[in-house]
Amino acid sequence: MPNRRPFDHIGAFNFKVEIEGVTQGAFKNVEGLDSETEIVEFQDGDDIILRKRPGRTKYSNITLKRGYINNTELWDWRKKVIEGTVERKAGSIILCGDDGSEVMRYNFFEAWPAKWKGFTLDGKGADVTVEELELAVEKIERG
Repeated sequence: MPNRRPFDHIGAFNFKVEIEGVTQGAFKNVEGLDSETEIVEFQDGDDIILRKRPGRTKYSNITLKRGYINNTELWDWRKKVIEGTVERKAGSIILCGDDGSEVMRYNFFEAWPAKWKGFTLDGKGADVTVEELELAVEKIERG
């Protein structure tokens, strides 16, 4: 029986990332699950009220961070973009319950790696190497 009651908050630490065609998708951090709709302001004739209408919606880039593993899947995907070939993929950020079961998910579409950031190396440090991948996405939906 799970420890979480229906009205308990869900921890931000139980999640999975799935990306189409990527088999090594264990990440320690996900950021950028948000959207914003432009505000179009206008006035009609002698209207004293400034009217506001929704414009275009844009989605933030999703940043994924993970401890470095000796696997080139993400680097190869990024390298294709650098070389001029954009391979777009779909994926999901899945929020899990205490028992690992899916509570809910956000699906993203038309993603491609816009930025890769390597790790900081320090001969005196004890930290794990962490790499970042920033995905440009065109749409996010709650599944």
